[in-house]
Amino acid sequence: MDPDQIRRRAPALWLFMGLLVVLVCVLAVLQYNWIGEISANEQKKRQDDLQTAANRLSGDFTAEINIAAEALQPDDPEGAELGRLKAYEARYAEWRAVAPHAQLFRIIGVAYAENGQPALRILNPDSGILELSEWPADWKATHDFIADRIAGKDTPPPQPESSTAIDFPRFNGPPGPARGKGPGHPQGPGRGPEQDWLLLDVDSHYAGGVILPELLSQYFTPDFRSQYRVEVVARANPAELIFGTDSGQAPSNLSHVQASAPLFESMRPGPGGPPPPFPGGPPPRGKGRGGPGRGRAKGPGRGGPNDQGNGRWLLSLWLRNGALETAVESARRKNMAISAAILLLLLATGAALAEFSQRAQRLAKVEMEFVAGVSHELRTPLTVIRTAAFNLRGKLASNPAHVERYGALIQQESERLGAIVEQVLRFASSKAGRVVQERLPVSVPVLIEETLHSNKGMLEDALCVVETHIEKGLPSVTGDSLALRHALQNLLANAAKYGGTTGKQSVGISARSILGTKGPEIEIRVADRGSGIPQEEQKHIFDAFFRGRKAVQDQIHGTGLGLHLVKKIIEGHGGTVTVESEPGAGSTFIVRIPAGPEEHQDELAPSIG
Repeated sequence: MDPDQIRRRAPALWLFMGLLVVLVCVLAVLQYNWIGEISANEQKKRQDDLQTAANRLSGDFTAEINIAAEALQPDDPEGAELGRLKAYEARYAEWRAVAPHAQLFRIIGVAYAENGQPALRILNPDSGILELSEWPADWKATHDFIADRIAGKDTPPPQPESSTAIDFPRFNGPPGPARGKGPGHPQGPGRGPEQDWLLLDVDSHYAGGVILPELLSQYFTPDFRSQYRVEVVARANPAELIFGTDSGQAPSNLSHVQASAPLFESMRPGPGGPPPPFPGGPPPRGKGRGGPGRGRAKGPGRGGPNDQGNGRWLLSLWLRNGALETAVESARRKNMAISAAILLLLLATGAALAEFSQRAQRLAKVEMEFVAGVSHELRTPLTVIRTAAFNLRGKLASNPAHVERYGALIQQESERLGAIVEQVLRFASSKAGRVVQERLPVSVPVLIEETLHSNKGMLEDALCVVETHIEKGLPSVTGDSLALRHALQNLLANAAKYGGTTGKQSVGISARSILGTKGPEIEIRVADRGSGIPQEEQKHIFDAFFRGRKAVQDQIHGTGLGLHLVKKIIEGHGGTVTVESEPGAGSTFIVRIPAGPEEHQDELAPSIG
């Protein structure tokens, strides 16, 4: 692309970058607001999901108790056929045979009226027989309520929140017209008086050790203990822990609970109404946790549990990693980080585009300067050759001395032209990865001697005195002798150009064997006594097309490829090239190349010395 075209496009590029920055800022504000709204909705959804799962668990736990009671309570035909006690015993035997949680109840009893007083029989789990028993001390409220009902008093049901006992009345007779209130009459219409009461006392240890973990695994995750802290405490006494994922710790402060639900919720029929259905509708008899009779539709003589209130136990849940707000805020921060990274990537892409454009502009400028420089370098020797050839054909070259001088001039300029072409061709080869053509054993002293000989004319024209210091017995190197000679020639030409401007100048070349980091190496130094290289230019002198400020100011001929090719050639041989230079003290280029293998050293022994 033409540099003028690139410069004309520069304002449009900066305008594009400005619009991109504005667009990114607008998107950042919009994303901030959107992510905030999404986070608020996500927090509400998580809270609702957690509370819904807790409510469903509560309903399932209550259904577990009520379905078992449904299975244990006989209906009127069974009572008439077997008798009250035998009917209950038969139901218990049937339920226990299939119930997965037969240990749910600590005590199973039946209360009924005998001589105007409440009598109690408790089921012996070993024999399956209802045995006459005294009333347990913690059943006093239930005893008093049943005694009042037998006496015909319209006493409201007890609310023993601190007790685990539940009473399920069995009514006498089918539903009928509303009866008046009085002794032996229920509170609602269409029912006869209570015949007896099924009494169930829930085993809190079994419920907390077996049933609650099962329900938590079902409604949350199988590894809920690692994700949630869960506690079930008695509502009347929060210090009484029924179940806790962190056993041995006191119950937590309930003010920061993230989801809660009551357990043992009321299943009592409302005043004047029928018993409520089981949660989720009546399932078929004989299936599910309750065993036989589970979910049987309530018929004549069947009642609901006398348990009211908001539940005797309280289920509380916390997230392990903190509050829901913390979890949602963490997700929000991650989303913000991802969004910010995308926006920064967009900005970085725009900045890279601008940088690449600037580099393209600089490269186009350098290439144009290179083309102009090479054109000038080619034009000069061609002009000299053309002029000398014209003079040779004319009468100006009749003198043999003139012919010899023009011949030498043509030879000199043609060699200069060939060197320029060689530089360009080697640069193209280096770009194609063919900087080293062949690898053979190369004698370093011979390499230096041949290079000095082939550049003798150039060094004499530059009034250079070459001082050589070559260590005896140098091992050979493995490489392309032509390429190495070209690299050494470039270093000598560079020293001749910049080694001084007046009078004779000294160029030193030395070679010695050293021990490098990876084994024996050959170190070649080419030093001049010139003005040195400025510190800020030293890191660029090996770049392609780079020419120092002094070379431009003094109009010293060159293409800017010499040192670049030196670096490529030496690195192609596994070596390194560096420069040491101080202003006013000259420059020294240091080349280090790995020595060849031991088996190749004797091949060049006669030429070393």
